[in-house]
Amino acid sequence: MHEDGIPSPAGEPPGRLTRRAEYQRVSRGRRLSVAAFTLQSRRREETEKEAVPVARVGLTVTKAVGNAVVRNRVRRRLKEALRAATPLEAQGDHDYVLMARREALSRRFTALVEDVRTAFRAARRGEADGRGRGPAKRTTKNRDARA
Repeated sequence: MHEDGIPSPAGEPPGRLTRRAEYQRVSRGRRLSVAAFTLQSRRREETEKEAVPVARVGLTVTKAVGNAVVRNRVRRRLKEALRAATPLEAQGDHDYVLMARREALSRRFTALVEDVRTAFRAARRGEADGRGRGPAKRTTKNRDARA
């Protein structure tokens, strides 16, 4: 979907995040967790919007997931799940990072594709877990005890 709200043509692949600074900037945005990965999203700044009119996606598979062979298998599965889930409900002025979990390796592929669709749909609706939204609501302990 382009930044002006017009949907991207079906099958148009998202752009790619290539620099470490881009990944770090997205890490300060919203997060949404599903079984196989955590999706981070953040709106690009005005200066970057003109340069890249489509949503950009990056993958992160850390050493905690496994050795190099396992990490590469997880990365290939997630890349293919992204392709299979196209067109994504991604906003054209946002960047996204999928942080893989080991479960991405053993999860059925159809479930993995559905996880991708669900995560992007929820990110578009703003159903992230609260990071990037501002201060969390503060609750008072023992509120009932004072009554």
